[in-house]
Amino acid sequence: MKMGRRLGASVILVLCALLAGCTSTANREAQKEPARQPVIVFMTDFGTANDAVAICKAVIMKIAPDARIMDITHQVTPYSIEEGARFLSGVTPYYGPGTVFLVVVDPGVGTSRKAVVVKSKKEQYFVLPDNGLITPVGDRDGIQGAREITNPNWMIGAKVSSTFHGRDIFSPAAAHLAAGEDWTLVGPEVKQLVRLTPREAKVEEKGITGEIFALDDPFGSLISDIPGDEFKKLGYTLGENVRVRLGDKTIIVPYSRTFMDVAVGEPLLYVDSRGRIELGLN
Repeated sequence: MKMGRRLGASVILVLCALLAGCTSTANREAQKEPARQPVIVFMTDFGTANDAVAICKAVIMKIAPDARIMDITHQVTPYSIEEGARFLSGVTPYYGPGTVFLVVVDPGVGTSRKAVVVKSKKEQYFVLPDNGLITPVGDRDGIQGAREITNPNWMIGAKVSSTFHGRDIFSPAAAHLAAGEDWTLVGPEVKQLVRLTPREAKVEEKGITGEIFALDDPFGSLISDIPGDEFKKLGYTLGENVRVRLGDKTIIVPYSRTFMDVAVGEPLLYVDSRGRIELGLN
């Protein structure tokens, strides 16, 4: 009888241990992070009045149906590589490693310019024409490598057009990356990428000279290439008036923190959210 009770107790203990093990395994499985959905971040100068963007997305979804496609904008000023590069550089810090950036601002489509995949040192991928779009990102984050897209299996098929590489080359290549394929299969290594000439403000004895290179749409503020940190070295304090020469015109504007620091309709000079000097109106 005593042996029977001990055996029963042993069986119960073994069952409890097995159940505990199963529960522990189940808890570990439940605690595992869900698989990350691949992300493609898309930008073009195609506009939204035609079907080009929708066609590119359809090509992507056919190859990588699980990919999540995020849009930066499709309203880049047509052919403006510099503007596209600026938007791309502004967005990439907010995405994580493994993100695929698909950028088609491609005035040289169909010429000898290369279609490339670039991998940054932040483990992000960029599928774009080799025309300087990657320059600001590369200067800031570093380039781990670059490859030309020559593998026909990473393109739409045998019939690649000479005017719509966004559909035929860039979108399928981005989709293959998002599907987890080895990026080195895309084609041969590219040793030297085309570079844009970076804008640099000049610090002089009398102040700083820079360029107004863009409008902050839709509000109309003037974006300069003057770094806010360089301007602050001039010693101005908030609320102090700054003499600004725009072309042949000289204006006096207060150095302000934000728009409502001045009356409605009044101008101001401020450091924008990207760390640049801007001129605007409240």
